[in-house]
Amino acid sequence: MGLNVPDNLARELALANRILYDQQIVDGLGHVSLRHPDDPSLFLLSCSRAPALVRPEDIVCYRADGSALDTEAPRPYLERFIHAEIYRARPDVQSVVHSHSLCVIPFACVQQPLRPIFHMAGFLGEGSAHFEIRDAAGDTDMLISNAYLGEALARSLGSRSCVLMRGHGSTVVGTSLRQGVYRAIYAETNARLQLSAQSLGDPVYLNPREAQLASDANDGQIDRSWNLWLQRLGPLDFRA
Repeated sequence: MGLNVPDNLARELALANRILYDQQIVDGLGHVSLRHPDDPSLFLLSCSRAPALVRPEDIVCYRADGSALDTEAPRPYLERFIHAEIYRARPDVQSVVHSHSLCVIPFACVQQPLRPIFHMAGFLGEGSAHFEIRDAAGDTDMLISNAYLGEALARSLGSRSCVLMRGHGSTVVGTSLRQGVYRAIYAETNARLQLSAQSLGDPVYLNPREAQLASDANDGQIDRSWNLWLQRLGPLDFRA
């Protein structure tokens, strides 16, 4: 693998990318990262490649300023600053997923939070955070393309597990790579269910205590879902 990228983590991160694609959370765009276990100031992220095509050898080690350790590393994602600044602001976060999953986007545009409508989304707690890029930089192309915007996004996320980004998508965080993937998948599922429930009436959401208890219970079962998602990928061939 590349400079400072452990082989086992490179493979796990490549698999995370492909699972997120298979679950229709990302398409040709979107990305997932992992904080380096040996140096919390570093993180692992693919080079600029469609998630379904990410291979272990595409994983690059980045510094907190978004620069690659390897000066020969391929072109990076423009929005690597999402990951860099959240890791800088949140020592508890070990994984970050940024996506444009379809049912989440409407909530960001109307500034309505995702709230946990069922136990699988207990991680949403009291609701998602909201990021308005105009407040940070006026009219932009909506992309988090520098450290200043990344820092603003991290501030909006605060202590929550999910932040909605108007006109763009969302970012979720986890205390492990598998938890981050799980949360990205179930944030989309919760959005779909929340939209359906709101068409019928006023939903009764999980209260904060219920959400915490459900989240704690689900964290012990993430590997079961991960193994199913992995099986769906079928035989893997990481060749280009």
